[in-house]
Amino acid sequence: MSKQLLIYSRAQAVNSQRHREWSVKAGDNFEFARDVNSVPLTAVEFVTASSEYPIVFAGSDDQLMPLVVMGVRDKENLYMNEDGTLDAKYVPAFLRRYPFVFSSQDDGKNFTLCIDETFDGCNQDNVGERLFDAEGEKTQYLNNVLEFLKEYQLHFSRTQAFCKKLQELELLEPMGAQFTPPQGEKVTLTGFFAINRKKLKELAAEDLEQLVKNDGMELIFLHLYSLRNFNTMLSKIGVSEDAVPTE
Repeated sequence: MSKQLLIYSRAQAVNSQRHREWSVKAGDNFEFARDVNSVPLTAVEFVTASSEYPIVFAGSDDQLMPLVVMGVRDKENLYMNEDGTLDAKYVPAFLRRYPFVFSSQDDGKNFTLCIDETFDGCNQDNVGERLFDAEGEKTQYLNNVLEFLKEYQLHFSRTQAFCKKLQELELLEPMGAQFTPPQGEKVTLTGFFAINRKKLKELAAEDLEQLVKNDGMELIFLHLYSLRNFNTMLSKIGVSEDAVPTE
């Protein structure tokens, strides 16, 4: 699975001089994510996302994060409709925050709000929501965007702590899925991790207790439950048999 942070083509810091006359027309069109086969997910999203997407883990060390899988091949999003809407009730916050994103030059100590200027909804025709008012002050819309991204960043940090705990307990193992598309050759999806059920059952009592108290156990169960969605997702391309897990 390829790392998918590529929905931002030209992210520029938002400021009143450069973007004073800019507006953003957002909506339910996610055409910008058509070539995205996975996106990061924060822990708080597990409850809702687990009913529709497979949730796995990818990356290493401090870069390990949960992902929702949206496609089984590179540049493939099986949840994308022809009109750019998503065939899902829940849209991950990673996509909902677009075209905005935080950037940091000091390892997360300070953040700068940026906007992808290539987004189709960006305009200087007063269509949608303005970023700044006539006096160059942030509009309520832009303030709301800032609050949303601050909350996202907070949940992102908490999710990193959860992933670090999984690594400390050595609960993750490489996982893959193998399937055969109609009239095609066998495909193996690799590059991600899942919870090892055997190791989970063998955890010391104090470790299990801590996972329960900090809601980590609930997240683990939701992750394991969500893996059944691989078969639901594969049905979108006509695969009728269950995906075969591989190590």
